[in-house]
Amino acid sequence: MARELGGGLSFQQWVIDGYLLTLGSLILAAGSLADRYGRARTLEAGVLAFTAMSVLCGAAWSGWVLIVARLLQGVAAAVVTPSALALIMESASGAVRARMIGQWTAWTAAASVAAPFLGGAAVDLGTWRLVFLVNLVPAALMWRPLVRLRRAAPPPEGRSGPLDTAGAVLGVAGLGGLVFGLIEQGARGWGSPLVLVCLVIGVVATAAFLIRERAIPHAMLPLTLFRERNFVAGNLATAWAYGGMGLSFFLLGLYLQQRMGLTAFQAGLGLLPATVCLLALSPSAARIGSRIGPRVPMALGPAVGAAACAWLASETPPLQYWRDVFAPVVLFGLGLAVMVAPLTSAVLGAVPVAQSGIGSAVNNAVARIASLLCVAAAGSIMGGVLDDVGFHRGLIASAALLAASALTSGAAIRNPEREPSGLDPER
Repeated sequence: MARELGGGLSFQQWVIDGYLLTLGSLILAAGSLADRYGRARTLEAGVLAFTAMSVLCGAAWSGWVLIVARLLQGVAAAVVTPSALALIMESASGAVRARMIGQWTAWTAAASVAAPFLGGAAVDLGTWRLVFLVNLVPAALMWRPLVRLRRAAPPPEGRSGPLDTAGAVLGVAGLGGLVFGLIEQGARGWGSPLVLVCLVIGVVATAAFLIRERAIPHAMLPLTLFRERNFVAGNLATAWAYGGMGLSFFLLGLYLQQRMGLTAFQAGLGLLPATVCLLALSPSAARIGSRIGPRVPMALGPAVGAAACAWLASETPPLQYWRDVFAPVVLFGLGLAVMVAPLTSAVLGAVPVAQSGIGSAVNNAVARIASLLCVAAAGSIMGGVLDDVGFHRGLIASAALLAASALTSGAAIRNPEREPSGLDPER
């Protein structure tokens, strides 16, 4: 991108960070809008906008055009993310819902793991523009089902009362300050005035947002959601788990390239076994979770992930992929497959269907900020250098975070009460 469009490191950072900033900042507001105006309609609008911005990114003729398109692409992604999962919660129940959540979590988690592999292939075999233009393929495949879904969807239940505009602004400022501060920390360090100001703004705006949401009758984020044990415990487990996942994948991707000499494409290929495990096993894990309850899978999954990180940390360098890395990556993927679908089901199962959009947005925001925070702290955890010792420290920290998720789930998650199994003779 830099060779073709010009610009230095700052341009390259904003191509990535601009998307993350608008996505992370707006996801709460977008979840609230989905609940108010209808998930199918909101999802359709988000997909249309995301596709249009992908075309603009792929056709960008200057660095500024690409950055602006990426900012707007993040806005569209913020609309799509909570709407899609809320639509599943609205349209199905029981075993069907569990299977659909399993497929949703498998594909979304697998996509994040497979992205380096697919992106590396696009750049090596063609041009960076394919990274964006490839989005036309899924958009074309899903457009007709989206139109049918929107036409068949019942009128949105909506929320009574005025739109919480001030709450939305405070929410955007709070999340935006936190996300931007964590992003900039990677380049400027924790002592940077800009980083500190952004983090302070984020904390203060978030506090003001929560105070306002508690005080007004028609809140964008009903704080009554946090009276539900599984919603609070599930989001706390999400923070630990996604922090550990983000840190471990970040470190392993860099280590495969910088210490083991693999290309970006080869490093992405090396992480692919985890993707395969997620795609193959998440639907089954969702069905099992629906039968036995989410508590055991939510505790077992991150515990297995922690064991995988500890296993890799115990290997003696210099590491070889097939001898030292492959098996822990597979084990890590197994742990993720066991955890992700039951976790999502537990969190959103504690939320009324009418508020599933904002509930999904909260869970997504927690996951993204936790991952950003742990990646931002990676340098401090490793001691500033990605050598064998720093890699070991990072993996131990990842294992500790995943273990905390397992303990949180085991101690605090409650399985829902089973419905009576007897048959009604009148039916």
